[in-house]
Amino acid sequence: MAFMKKAWLEWGKAFVIAAVLAIIVRMVLFAPVVVEGPSMLPTLKDSDHMIVSKINYTIGNPERFDIIVFHATEKKDYVKRVIGLPGDTVAVKDDQLYINGKKVEEPYLEERKESMPDGQKLTQDFTLEGVTGQKTVPEGHVFVLGDNRNNSTDSRILGFIPYEAIVGEAVLIYWPIDRIRIVE
Repeated sequence: MAFMKKAWLEWGKAFVIAAVLAIIVRMVLFAPVVVEGPSMLPTLKDSDHMIVSKINYTIGNPERFDIIVFHATEKKDYVKRVIGLPGDTVAVKDDQLYINGKKVEEPYLEERKESMPDGQKLTQDFTLEGVTGQKTVPEGHVFVLGDNRNNSTDSRILGFIPYEAIVGEAVLIYWPIDRIRIVE
């Protein structure tokens, strides 16, 4: 009888420790996120399930072209690609991205651009100042765009995203099974 009681206590402790560790991992290190909508096509699809690393930006800052998850509203998180970093100017002219006045290649958009009908642009022309009223990305903020530029609610509408609103960096698609891969 004493042996059974001790065994149950051990199992109970193991369960509590596992639960606490799971909560810590979920709250501090990683979070599951489900992509909603077409704004990141073709990189991410609607209903892709991802793991988001919360720790990456605890020890560092977002880098250009990272795919991040951020709090867009109190109840809604968005997934977008970091384009502009603090101090950057950003513009698009003739479907070409310019950062700090220099042409920047976006290989993740090539497939989408090639599928566009002749004469149609994936990204309408804009300047940072034209969409935000500021010439450069302010300190502690990023400028984000969806990969599906003609169907994305991003910094052209939302404005700059403060570092504090960033949940983390998308690192892995784990569902559906045929799409399992590292996010790039």
